[in-house]
Amino acid sequence: MASESLFSRSVPVRVKGQGCEERQINVRVSIELQSTSNPIHRKDLVVRLTEDSDPFFLYNLVISEEDFQSLKLQQSLLVDFSAFPQRFIDLLQQCIQEQNKDIPRFLLQLVSSGSSPDHTPSFLNVIETNPFKHLTHLSLKFLPGNDTDIKKFLATCLKCIKEEKLLLEQKLRKTEEDLTRQLSYTQQNLSEKSRELDKLRNEWTSTTASLTNRHTQELTNEKEKSLQMQAQHQQQYEQQKKELESLHQKTVQQLQNRLKELEIANKDLTERRYKGDSAVRELKAKLSSIEDECQRTKQEVLSLRRENATLDAECHEKEKQVNQLQTRVAVLEQEIKDKDQLVIRTKEVLDATQEQKASLEENTEKKQIQIGKLEATLKSLSAELLKANEIIKKLQGDVKTLMSKLKLKNTVTIQQEKLLAEREGKLQKEQRELQEAESSLREKEQEVCKLQEQLETTVQKLEESKHLLKTNENVITWLNKQLNEIQTIKKQEVLGTSTPPSNATTRTGISPHNMIDSRIPFLNSGLGYPVSPLLAFQSFPDTAPVKSASQQASGAKVHFNMPLSETNQCSEAQPGLSVVMTHITNKENGENLGLEAKYLKKREDSIPLRGLSQNAFHNAGHVKSSALKKTHIPSKSTLPSTPSAYFPG
Repeated sequence: MASESLFSRSVPVRVKGQGCEERQINVRVSIELQSTSNPIHRKDLVVRLTEDSDPFFLYNLVISEEDFQSLKLQQSLLVDFSAFPQRFIDLLQQCIQEQNKDIPRFLLQLVSSGSSPDHTPSFLNVIETNPFKHLTHLSLKFLPGNDTDIKKFLATCLKCIKEEKLLLEQKLRKTEEDLTRQLSYTQQNLSEKSRELDKLRNEWTSTTASLTNRHTQELTNEKEKSLQMQAQHQQQYEQQKKELESLHQKTVQQLQNRLKELEIANKDLTERRYKGDSAVRELKAKLSSIEDECQRTKQEVLSLRRENATLDAECHEKEKQVNQLQTRVAVLEQEIKDKDQLVIRTKEVLDATQEQKASLEENTEKKQIQIGKLEATLKSLSAELLKANEIIKKLQGDVKTLMSKLKLKNTVTIQQEKLLAEREGKLQKEQRELQEAESSLREKEQEVCKLQEQLETTVQKLEESKHLLKTNENVITWLNKQLNEIQTIKKQEVLGTSTPPSNATTRTGISPHNMIDSRIPFLNSGLGYPVSPLLAFQSFPDTAPVKSASQQASGAKVHFNMPLSETNQCSEAQPGLSVVMTHITNKENGENLGLEAKYLKKREDSIPLRGLSQNAFHNAGHVKSSALKKTHIPSKSTLPSTPSAYFPG
């Protein structure tokens, strides 16, 4: 069987019932197309109505091709079976689009014939509103889900939730691994960066110290050299100036002396013109040579002045270089301060990461402690499950002993043999259910092992494990109560068998209807019923009412020999029968023993099982009345003392 999901969305639906106000709820409409090929190829359209807030709200509708032909004729539809699902989905989408309007054009209406829509079939109408009237485009009849349908639906929901949980756990593991890897990687990078920072700091300090020392030495050397050169040039300039002045003064004095001598000589030699001309020529030659020397001295003075200017320019350049080096030193000091601030910030980040690491280590220690506690609780839980298995084995031994007693008693009438055949079929069913219960217990043990593995990685299942412990304690208490009831019933049966038979001939007059009172303790004791931990959470009556019912049933059995009225005997037999029929109806409804306990708790709005219990009460009254009307009333000694007499192997 292959199923294809066509539509699954939440749709607003107006619920209307007899004697109830109209209300609006959000219902999830699921449409699936199921196709089967064995033995005949056919397609079925499955429509399911559920409510997210109420898991017991379930309505089902299965439309085959034959059903669709009748629906098509009844409601005068114009589409085929293949196009019907898409048309229905289009109508639902129009209802979703119109839900936010004050007066929606399309709306869904769930109409039930009873006061509450949980017990009676309901009709889902797709209505279009216009100013003139309400037009019903489609009307589908939905049946409420019984216990088996609800349990199957809850099982599928539980399976989906578990799959989602497994996916989330895998994602959580991946994220934890990624975070741990990132943390280790960041820690390694941080350690490497801190090492590099220390190296850079040491190198920077050494380089700055060496640069400062070198530059200071170079500055001092350059200053000393420039001062020495300046002093030397000044001394040379002053010496040359003094020498030139002294030479110039000497030459002037010499010239003045010579002029005096020449004047004297001119005066003396005026007469000697020719001598004077020659002397003048000689003096002119000397004067030209002196002038040449004077020009030479002037050129030397100019060259010295130029050298002095170049030295001044070099001094200015050195001073500029010194200023540039000072600015560079200031920039380097500022960079050192910035890097110191970066180092302080990185230290703060390191401290924060170390604090986070310490907190994470504390959390891991706490989680390990919690995991140890959970392992201890699971060990105690497994020990309790072993005790429960031993109790079940003891109960199975009691059942075997009862079966051996059943083989010894074969003197029953033909009508009782028919009832025995029916009871044999029921007993085989109960044995199969007991085997299924054992297999379910094994599966539960495997699930406990899986839970132990899951508890190592998850902490959120702590509350669920506590809840399981409480439920198992309730199961153990319920099993102890059942054992006590079985022991009391065995004592009563031993007392009943010890009384001698009064009349052997009356045994042939026993009606098969008179066996109901003697079977009530057997069914109430749970001997022929599969013992399961999940029975503690079913919607059975409390332990005190069960005990009172069993006592009333046994009381009916004791007072059977007394001449009582028909009404008293019926009233005494009905409480025991109600307990029996509740067990039988719960078994006939097909309880899913694999479900967890929290889904089998009694709800105030759950669907009661009608029909069976009322018929049982009616049949019980009829049985008691017909038994009392017979002339031969069997005594207690003639009836079998144990309920096992009616169940041969």
